[in-house]
Amino acid sequence: MPQLPGLTPRNNSLLDTSKPHETNRSPRLRHRLAARRLRQRERARPSDTLLDRLQKAAEPPAPPAAWQGRIPTPEELAAFRAKQAEAAIKAADLAGEFAIRFPTHAKAAEVREQRYQLLGNAVRRGDKSRLEQLEKIEAELITDPKKTAEEKFRLRMQSVDRKAGLKQAEGMTAMLEEFEKGARALQKEFPDRKEVFEMLYAVAMRSEGPKAAALAKEIAASGAEPQVKEAAAALLKKSERLGKALDIKFTALDGRKVELAKLKGKVVLIDFWATWCGPCVAEIPNMKAAYTKLNPKGFEIIGISLDDDKAALQAMVKQKQLPWPQFFEDQAENRYAKQFDISSIPTMWLVDKRGNLVDTNARDGLEKKVEKLLAEK
Repeated sequence: MPQLPGLTPRNNSLLDTSKPHETNRSPRLRHRLAARRLRQRERARPSDTLLDRLQKAAEPPAPPAAWQGRIPTPEELAAFRAKQAEAAIKAADLAGEFAIRFPTHAKAAEVREQRYQLLGNAVRRGDKSRLEQLEKIEAELITDPKKTAEEKFRLRMQSVDRKAGLKQAEGMTAMLEEFEKGARALQKEFPDRKEVFEMLYAVAMRSEGPKAAALAKEIAASGAEPQVKEAAAALLKKSERLGKALDIKFTALDGRKVELAKLKGKVVLIDFWATWCGPCVAEIPNMKAAYTKLNPKGFEIIGISLDDDKAALQAMVKQKQLPWPQFFEDQAENRYAKQFDISSIPTMWLVDKRGNLVDTNARDGLEKKVEKLLAEK
């Protein structure tokens, strides 16, 4: 039978991918040859190999499966954050190695950016061992003439946020002061950027008394985006409630009658929260600890739930063994959230023994604040 050109009895299939000189070799030998060719290709493209290693290392560790369905303990969170920081540093070191070995590579600038972000992630998770490296890279990026004004602004914002975070050990007040200082500096550098007003609003939300009111008033009268100005106006209105009594009266989820006016002589925490709000649920251990210690001395808590699922709220109250009364209303809009302009949760207010609102940011340092109010005559 005549043969078509290129097809022989020994190699007559288009699916036969073996090379002519390998056809009589054993599968084991062909496997060795293939492996050798793969190693040769890797040696020929060391930059690609290192990039692959970097991308794999840059994937952050996944939260433990054991955390599903429960809130991790502070110790577990701290250990996980340390693990994340360690992984970020290892990946950043690979990026640094790439920068040294392949400074003219087409992806050198991209890898430098990635190294900056990885080191920033490590610092945010509490590891300051590479802070000096991070700041050096940041300075280089900000002064890079190839960077656009937008890119430089984003870099400066990250710097402001990081520097405020480094003040965490000194307390919320120190963090807010540093953040506002950075925001004001940004305002001078980039006077047309409206994001600065959002940063100032974040400070106002977490500040107390006259400070919150002054910032809210400034933002409401500024060139901020309409929604930010509206939020600032609501915050200003909220700050004006300080020193005044609150009208709260309802029948709780468990049938108890609650009337704030009848709790004069006690210090009362008003907790605006919901079961679907992770940060709200994370605050429960702190609240329970304060309640257990200080309830015998005159400390009470009133929960204002923004849930729309009564069963979910009942289940959470039972699971967490919450002893204080809960307000629940099966309505499209929560009555007290609307009345008091609650735009975000968790929101915690403190009412003093005279029945007046004295703190709209009770979440930070709750136990100490309650003890101070209880000591007042």
